[in-house]
Order: sequence, then C-alpha cells, then structure tokens
Amino acid sequence: MFIPTSLGLFAGRQTGRPDGIEEQLIVEESRVVPVPPSEGFRLLAVHAHPDDESSKGAAMMAAYAHAGARVMVASCTGGERGDILNASAGELAHAHRDLAGLRRKEMAEAAAALGIEHRWIGFVDSGLPQGDPLPPLPFGSFATQSLERAAAPLVKLIREFRPQVMTTYDENGGYPHPDHIMTHRVSVEAFEAAADPARYPELGEPWEVSKLYYDRAFSPDRIRTLHYAMVENGIDSPYEERVKAFEAHPDEEMFRWVSPHETTTQIACSDFFEARDRALVAHRTQIDPEGFFFAVPTWVYEKYWPWEDYTLVTSRVEAPTPETDLFAGLR
Repeated sequence: MFIPTSLGLFAGRQTGRPDGIEEQLIVEESRVVPVPPSEGFRLLAVHAHPDDESSKGAAMMAAYAHAGARVMVASCTGGERGDILNASAGELAHAHRDLAGLRRKEMAEAAAALGIEHRWIGFVDSGLPQGDPLPPLPFGSFATQSLERAAAPLVKLIREFRPQVMTTYDENGGYPHPDHIMTHRVSVEAFEAAADPARYPELGEPWEVSKLYYDRAFSPDRIRTLHYAMVENGIDSPYEERVKAFEAHPDEEMFRWVSPHETTTQIACSDFFEARDRALVAHRTQIDPEGFFFAVPTWVYEKYWPWEDYTLVTSRVEAPTPETDLFAGLR
C-alpha cells in the first residue's frame, strides 16, 4: 500500500501579515490545473448531515461530475435534530411541522444543483449536545451505534457503487460534532472492511477503494489567504479575529478541533463555485444567504483560492503528492 507523504504546499509561508502581500496573493497559473475528463471514474463523499456536502467539497464534486465521473454523496443521518438556522426560510411552518421531510427536499435540490447522486445511509441525527456536563446523546442516534452496525450500510454502498476514491472528515470530524466524528470512524472502517471478503460477507462482493482523502475546508493557509485578499480589497473579513489570534500564537492550531494534517491535494474548481452556492442556498433551513457562508465574495475565491483542499491519507496505488487530481495514479 502506498502511504503518501504530506509535503505541505505552502510550508514556506510566513506568519503575521507578510510584506508584499499583493505579490504573494497572486495565484500562479501552473497551480490551477483543470479537472481532466473523468468518464469511468466514481467518487464517494461521506458526510454526516444534509448541507455538509454543500459546505465541504461541493465545487469539487460538481467539477468531477461535469468531467464525466459518477459522484455520489452518502449522508449518514437525515439531520433530524438540526436547528432552524435561517429564520427567514420561506417554508418555516413546514420546517417546524416536518424538519426531517423538508431537509430531504433540500438535499434533493442541492444534489441537482451539483449534478451528483445521493444516498441516505439511514441513521438518526445525534444532535449537538450543550451544557456542562454534556448530556447523554439520544438513545439510538447515529453516534451511539456500535462501529460495526454503523459501518455496515456504508460497506454495502461501497460494494454496490464501487468507487475508486472516497472523501470524508479527519479524526476530529472536521469540527467536533458527535455525528462528524462518527462519520470519520465509519468511513475509515468501511474503507478497510469493504475490501476484505471475510468481513461483512453478507453485504456483497468485496471492493477495494483505491484512495481515501480527508476534507480540508478549514485549512489555515486558505483562511489566511482569503482574509488578506479581502483586506487588500477593502472588504470586511469574517476571519479577522481568528487570523489575529492565530498569528499571535503561530505554534497553536488555528482551529483547535482540526487535526494538523498537511494539504496534499488541491482541486481547481472555481468554475463551479456558483453551483456550490446554489447547493448551499437549497438548504434554506440551515443556510442564511446573507450569513457566514457568503461573507467571502465568490470573485475573491475565484481569484485568490480557486481550489478545494484535501489530505491524501491512504492510497493503494502509487500517487506522489502534491496532487491536482483525486484520481491521480488511477488514470
């Protein structure tokens, strides 16, 4: 098995506000490599709740779907215990009456916006516990399941869909929601078990997924670049306090809940940021179109960070990093 080395694409970047920031913000054309034709390839992205797929990797998925790959999102839960985060949602009464049903409708609209396939894994949202001490998770919810039981439907899906590549969250779930952490555990278990004929033999013929990636939506390099790009263009940055705190303590993680993996893989997908935005607003009970997810103008992303970022964690094919293609080593 090929174990990738995390090279770190931006290891030389200084802490603090760099001198000559205008020059450093310029994106080299050689680093913006379009997604190549991808007919015959299959990508499975595993997420915790509906709306997670639209805020983490949506433009990448749309780019590969447009390039001819089959792209599927697996949602581990239905988001039943999510809060209504956009009070102006036009279907607020529907949300209060049947949030689970409305979130299924939202997910279908988001999948259509991205041009992808979708599958519900079938577990119930665990909710985000609040309080000190934290209360126990609801009985029977996703994060309370045994690993073997929770992974079984994903193993079955992998053996049916037969993806060459999987994406999921890091060890801390991308952020420390119990369902996100469980999604990480289930994804890693299913990635290994689906290839083993002795495990889950009742769930179909074994299938070996070639590559496993962790999403890097909270990459500090990305956050800092977008922050300085907005400052230089006279736009209020939503990241100001976060960047200031990070640069005061550069030996600490910018986001304490993100595992310190290096970015190994950047997928150029700026042509699909508008599709990402359409998918986000489809989740109208969760996403405020005037809120945080839209605080950075699309043109800023396109000009200064035209990628979505990943860490190649495990590869069963030789795939030297850094990469510009999730299917590198398979073509």
